[in-house]
Amino acid sequence: MRLSQMLWVTLREDPAEAEIKSHKLLLRAGYIRRIGSGLYAYLPLMWRVLQKVSQIVREEMNAIGAQECLLPQLQPAELWQESGRWDTYTKAEGIMFALEDRSGRLAGLGPTHEEVITAIARDMVRSYRQLPQCLYQIQTKFRDEIRPRFGLMRGREFIMKDAYSFHVDQASLKATYADMDRAYRHIFSRCGLKFRAVEADSGAIGGSGSQEFMVLADAGEDEVLYTEDGKYAANVEKAVSLPAEAIASPFDSYAKRDTPNTTTIEKLCKVLDCSPTVVLKQVLYEATYDNGQTILVLISIRGDQAVNEVKLQNELVKLATNYGGSALIGLKISDPEAQGKWAAQPLPTGYIAPDLGDDYIGKQKQLASKFLRLVDRTAVDLQNFVTGANESGFHVVGAKWGNQFELPPESQQVDIRTATVGDRAIHDPTQTLQSARGIEVGHIFQLGLKYSQAMNATYTAESGQEANPYMGCYGIGVSRLAQSAVEQSHDKDGIIWPVAIAPYHVIIVVPNITNAEQMAIAEQLYDQLTQAGIETLLDDRDERAGVKFKDADLVGIPFRVVTGRSIANGQVEIVDRATKETNNVAIETVVDHLQTAIKSKIQA
Repeated sequence: MRLSQMLWVTLREDPAEAEIKSHKLLLRAGYIRRIGSGLYAYLPLMWRVLQKVSQIVREEMNAIGAQECLLPQLQPAELWQESGRWDTYTKAEGIMFALEDRSGRLAGLGPTHEEVITAIARDMVRSYRQLPQCLYQIQTKFRDEIRPRFGLMRGREFIMKDAYSFHVDQASLKATYADMDRAYRHIFSRCGLKFRAVEADSGAIGGSGSQEFMVLADAGEDEVLYTEDGKYAANVEKAVSLPAEAIASPFDSYAKRDTPNTTTIEKLCKVLDCSPTVVLKQVLYEATYDNGQTILVLISIRGDQAVNEVKLQNELVKLATNYGGSALIGLKISDPEAQGKWAAQPLPTGYIAPDLGDDYIGKQKQLASKFLRLVDRTAVDLQNFVTGANESGFHVVGAKWGNQFELPPESQQVDIRTATVGDRAIHDPTQTLQSARGIEVGHIFQLGLKYSQAMNATYTAESGQEANPYMGCYGIGVSRLAQSAVEQSHDKDGIIWPVAIAPYHVIIVVPNITNAEQMAIAEQLYDQLTQAGIETLLDDRDERAGVKFKDADLVGIPFRVVTGRSIANGQVEIVDRATKETNNVAIETVVDHLQTAIKSKIQA
């Protein structure tokens, strides 16, 4: 491709809208163009990158027997209502673009396709002899992000590969899950990315187990906690660990203490001269289910720990049926302003004890009449602890479960703490958790029977009985992966594309297009490289050499060939974009030199 004929415009300054380096570089280098909030056009260079990523994905999916298909972007609400996710996606998370057609039928633009693929399986899979099955697509998806940001990282329209599998049992599902794990590792390695596979929360997709694949980058939105021995890694939302050992309590008898102005753990521990590990603090949440029922959740947790709201949400989802609901659509800390709307009397905020009376709850139709009391496992073994006295300005010390306070039943003793850097690993307490930032580019799930049961998808088992198929789903953000590669690999001058997904392998720069010899050799090399299957750009623009060199660095093509002064010696200059290493190479050996260099980088 000749740059003089390409629709390509570079920018000298960072666009005001761009927040992270990869977003700035893709805009400046002419790969994408913003059309609206969270909406981007993929320009010719970017589309070549996306096609290469997609091809790698296809090859690895096909290699494990997955079959490519294409599913509709517009999905009827009825399917989502069958699975119970319509309200979750349109009200609770609010990420689905929902609309009503001229006949009054509700539909949504698909952020994911579990419902559609389950409906297809329900109609087509009749016998166990048809299983297992695995289908995938590469498709545009939609999410109504409240605050689209970071370019292709969190847009409202994006390209994704999603695959879905169906099985007769859990063992078959796990076999395909393992195949997908290997395929994903091959995909990210072939794309030239440094990545880490981590345990993850299943979120709104659901299921019994899931794993994320994170591209390691300082600008990553996710925090990954891992151990140096390589045996544990998890998203902070999912991570588990052993907290720091609790320091022995200095209080050996129960007493009420005057503790004015101690509404924070730090102030309280300073007044009482104790460690936060001996404090039992209470955190009050309001949770709302899809039937309108609101419950007040009183959490007891060790004073040095923080509540992990993702873990808390998962626990509350398990309890939905207890309150007549099917999905959690709201979760927030109950602050004094919120309390003013439901409390029968002012709460002793900052001084609450685990036995705060249910009589604080006012009588409201949509409000549960009792607190749901959950205790984090860090607090279960506390002895002689400090906690609130249910009276402003006072705490109690030397308290014990079973004496002064009733310990909630085992079903309400849960892990809802946030694991942190420095915590001891569960698999080996001599290992401590380290932290890294990551960009999620892939996620695989074992869905189990969640969707097949909800949507009554069945097949005839070998026994002759009707059974629900086990399901798995497996996603890769194709457009997100492309930008992640830039976030991970760039320098002060621009993008450094991994060779396997670079839009072109080589850019030939002609410093002076009015020099007939420079142009002739450039044209000769352009033809030879193209015929050899080396994807080549020819910068034949009427621009200064300095501008061309800057643009070549900015756009990030792996190798630059310069037909400059060295042609007098029968050579051209070849520059490796990643290392900046420069070699003068005989013109007649340029093709062989670049073929070897490209092959070595792809195999690295």
